[in-house]
Amino acid sequence: MTTQTETGIYVYGILPGDVELEEDTPGVGEPPSPVRLVKFRDIAALVSDVDIAKPLGTPQDLMAHEDLLDASAAEVPVLPMKFGAVVANEDAVTAELLEPHYDGFRAALEQLEGVAEYVVKGRYVEQAILAEILAENPAAADLAQQATAAGADLMASREQQIQLGEMIGQAVEAKREQDTRVLGDALAGQVNASVVRPPSHELDAVHVAFLIDVNDARRLEQALTKLAADWDGRVELQLIGPLAAYDFVGMTPPDPSQSPGG
Repeated sequence: MTTQTETGIYVYGILPGDVELEEDTPGVGEPPSPVRLVKFRDIAALVSDVDIAKPLGTPQDLMAHEDLLDASAAEVPVLPMKFGAVVANEDAVTAELLEPHYDGFRAALEQLEGVAEYVVKGRYVEQAILAEILAENPAAADLAQQATAAGADLMASREQQIQLGEMIGQAVEAKREQDTRVLGDALAGQVNASVVRPPSHELDAVHVAFLIDVNDARRLEQALTKLAADWDGRVELQLIGPLAAYDFVGMTPPDPSQSPGG
């Protein structure tokens, strides 16, 4: 008995229509199909075939989606679709996506010409930030001493640890807000736009997406190198990019009712 594969078209993002793709670049799904372009006038959708009977959503799928968009964004403006956008066929890509939204897509691509997203992420060095908080907050320092002195009295120690944890959490949140402002001041005049992302860890110090001119990437790195030196031993900084402009132009997938099997 032969199992017939039902295919749909997975849409990664919108690009200028004159881009050239490397041959046999793999997309999402298992096994992955090569990506290709569906063109309409002077724009195009970056797509690949997927077996709609197999669910998407593995870490490998998400990585393939982001890697394709980020690699493209390093060369050309890209409007990223949200992960999981599938339509019935190539005709639907044109009729439901490219043609009705052509003017908006074209204008957005023009705005993204020559810019890319970079993400700055910083995490507090745990012992350093705890020492800083206790030095600045006598009440927290006293509570820490009481919890230590309680020793074998587990109930008393536990209550004090809960109180201390709440105080430290509030202090970290306040420092995160303050240090995010410091980061913004350090990059003032070098970025076109910024979006503060929510923390992904309780010790996150900063987590901000920036839209910058690609020609200014070196200046951004230099400014962050100086800030990293100022925060040495306190915050570990990481610069991620160039990326597709997820935080600034993320597109909504097509109506699920128009997708295969919807």
